[in-house]
Amino acid sequence: MNITVSPAPLQGELRAIPSKSYMHRALICASLADLPTTLYCPETNRDIEATASCLRSLGAGIVTENGWYHVTPLDTSLPGTERAVLDCGESGSTLRFLLPVAAALGRKTAFHAHGRLPQRPLSPLYERMQEQGANLSPSGAFPLTVDGRLRPGDYRLDGGVSSQYFTGLLLALPLLESPSRIDIEGNLESAPYVELTMGVLETFGVTPLWEGKRMEVLPQPFRSPGTLHVEGDWSNAAFWLVAGALNGNIRLTGLQSGSRQGDRAIVPLLREMGANISSDGEGVAVSRSPLHGISIDATDIPDLVPILSVAAAAAEGETVITGASRLRLKESDRIRSVREMLRALGIFCEETPDGLRIRGGKLHGGTVDSCNDHRIAMSAAVAACACEGTVTVLGAEAAEKSYPGFYRDLQALGGIANERSD
Repeated sequence: MNITVSPAPLQGELRAIPSKSYMHRALICASLADLPTTLYCPETNRDIEATASCLRSLGAGIVTENGWYHVTPLDTSLPGTERAVLDCGESGSTLRFLLPVAAALGRKTAFHAHGRLPQRPLSPLYERMQEQGANLSPSGAFPLTVDGRLRPGDYRLDGGVSSQYFTGLLLALPLLESPSRIDIEGNLESAPYVELTMGVLETFGVTPLWEGKRMEVLPQPFRSPGTLHVEGDWSNAAFWLVAGALNGNIRLTGLQSGSRQGDRAIVPLLREMGANISSDGEGVAVSRSPLHGISIDATDIPDLVPILSVAAAAAEGETVITGASRLRLKESDRIRSVREMLRALGIFCEETPDGLRIRGGKLHGGTVDSCNDHRIAMSAAVAACACEGTVTVLGAEAAEKSYPGFYRDLQALGGIANERSD
């Protein structure tokens, strides 16, 4: 699907969609809990549904009704006899979270993956799991099968590859019969995502200890909180906050200022760029204002890079983004696809070893290939509101991976988006 977005100011109020990152974790914890849990998540997406589908394959009962997810936990005491088939779609979170969980349960499983996911790394999680009792089929070959059961012990992982490895182990190791330890080698990048995991685990009564570069995980039962409302998503809210700063007046509700989501950093970063942005207990408001370039360390906020790059493209002066080398391993090589997006719109942008250098200027409009990457598709559509001409997004349906209602909300704010048949 190709969509052409015309320049237009965006105005109005939206409620932030539920956090995909939170919902992944909550679904898994609810499926491992002692009693049923009801989760309220009024909007879903392909990645969330992939996790729900995989948990059903492992034995959890998950029924949805008007935004409510009624989760009946799986029986963690039964290893299962037949091999369960888990289709992760294109969701890296689903694969990396559930791979150690399935091994901790001792379940025979076959993980399927699509799109670019089979090429995304699993090392060193793969090797540590093999060392600790899991029997995995050759890395990189899908379906990836799992036999055997994880043993408790010491798990040492490089912190610079993916924070999702640490989340997967934190979700899995409480299921084992004795304590385990996770040691972080080097710096843990995207650390706020692990902090979010800790917060969800605490909600379900599981309390790992994290001090410095070591995590201690005790055998603990997951306790259902009963009913849980999934908090708003700062990652996707960032698209509308940038849109308001570029050419609009937008207010977002449903966001927690004290959230453990690292992407709440979008507010101070836009303020630093000169945005007219304010927040209170009810929401965040932003309106059009001149922006200027800044230096951005994206070590903990890699998902913000595409939309921050759009803000940088419309800002006066130069913006330098560092700490983003892991973006080459996402749904696309996001450093390259961001560069190509901005160049297609008439902006000077060059790659650096771990990020981008962007020289702000006039956004002319043009044609942008989404590269089947949801964050590129949505960033290009937002850029259109500040362009001189239209922006055509090729493969615009990529947005459905995390935000199926994105174009609906764009139009609700006054955006002009039309599907093209060519």
